[in-house]
Amino acid sequence: MNKYFILPLLLVLAVGLSAPLAFAQNMGSVKGICKDVEGKPIAQAEVQWTGTESGHKYTLKTNNKGEYFSLGIVPDKYNVKLVKDGKELWHFNGVQKGLDETALDFDLKKEMANAAQGQGMSAEEAAKMKEAAAKAENEKKTVGTLNEKLKAANAASDAGDFETAIATLTEANQIDSTRDLIWFKLADAYRMSAPKQTDPAEKQKRYEMAAGDYQKAIEMRSASETAKKDPDNNKNLAAYYNNLADAYAKSNKVDDSVASYNKAAELDPAHAATYLFNEGAVLTNVSRVDDAIAAFNKVIAADPTKADAYYWKGVNLIGKATLKGDKMVAPEGTAEAFKKYLELAPDGKLAQPAKDMLASIGATIETGYGTKKKTAK
Repeated sequence: MNKYFILPLLLVLAVGLSAPLAFAQNMGSVKGICKDVEGKPIAQAEVQWTGTESGHKYTLKTNNKGEYFSLGIVPDKYNVKLVKDGKELWHFNGVQKGLDETALDFDLKKEMANAAQGQGMSAEEAAKMKEAAAKAENEKKTVGTLNEKLKAANAASDAGDFETAIATLTEANQIDSTRDLIWFKLADAYRMSAPKQTDPAEKQKRYEMAAGDYQKAIEMRSASETAKKDPDNNKNLAAYYNNLADAYAKSNKVDDSVASYNKAAELDPAHAATYLFNEGAVLTNVSRVDDAIAAFNKVIAADPTKADAYYWKGVNLIGKATLKGDKMVAPEGTAEAFKKYLELAPDGKLAQPAKDMLASIGATIETGYGTKKKTAK
């Protein structure tokens, strides 16, 4: 039985060994010389041949004379680039490669002159145009890489893994440290990681790192001519100031926090009530009663329908109450603040505390809050 198996096995091996001979017969060769705008050889550069149909890619090195050569190039239509130190110097698209030898030279002086003649430009102008195009291509690649970093950092932050987010965004800054959004997101990661720290010193350090990075983001965006053309520029800057204010507040820099919230409100009047409410909350937490009342008054002026502002205004007014005997006497406007909250949010989460506050100062409580008024027939 063994004799019947030996022959087929040998036939299979023979076919396999002969395959490269058939493959080699369907290939051609390429060669060329590469010269710069001064006619000098471009040594140690790469000539990249990329097949548009087959997907084959060949990277060929130039020698000290600027020459390149290769056998075994599959016939196809190719896009060919000349690259030096990672920068594209020139390219040809749609180069047809057959079975014969194909010569393709890169003469940058000649190509620049042709480009200039074809577009009514000088050789210098053509060179600048080429440089601008290369710069735009590099910018596109950089933005693509940074977006990938941002995506990964956002996913890590959403999962509560702020250390990975910080590391990823730090890598992004090492690629390009001029992007305000990267600094803003890095600041966010530091700020959100701070509460997780068991060491008070490390916690404080993280808030300070966040504040510093928010400031960098603000400085960069404020100085950017491109950002100034963005219709949402002020809104974005306001968001930066809002988060900076939070970092300041949590590191006990209350005055800096207040100033940042005010700046946010100034930049983005449409959302001023939100920023000013945050300011009022910070002032309430540090028992700066009069300042907190003033902040909530500004919230109410910006948005008279913001129910919580009335409640917290009332709470701060209660803080100024005095005792006459065993009776609490609250400042004028206290009961009205709580009643307005109940009018706007009769079933809100603070409805019962508001009623309790009214009871504590002996004020009457409307019983109709939360009930629908009968429609007149």
